[in-house]
Amino acid sequence: MNRFFSAALCALFVISMSSVDAKAASDAKAGKAIYDTNCAACHKDGVMNAPKLGDKAAWAPRIKQGAAVMTKKSITGFTGKVGMMMAKGGHPNLTDAQVGDAVAYMINQSK
Repeated sequence: MNRFFSAALCALFVISMSSVDAKAASDAKAGKAIYDTNCAACHKDGVMNAPKLGDKAAWAPRIKQGAAVMTKKSITGFTGKVGMMMAKGGHPNLTDAQVGDAVAYMINQSK
């Protein structure tokens, strides 16, 4: 019974990860508009040391942390060794889902 339960949990995890990947692709599409109107002001030119969109070297260590960590830091704000980001990029009107969409878009453009 224990092996069956473990196998079932593993199967559920694999299935959930594949659906997250599918959702991330659609979120990235929605995220372009959010990026263009809210995020590009910093991420286009590297304001406050924001990683520039498409700069693979700058984004690689961030992407390695995972989209969930990146999204959480983007929602709550973050101060790092070389830069900072205000909560929701200084746009408190954005929903958490919109921030996640923008993060997905930036990840896809910077891999």
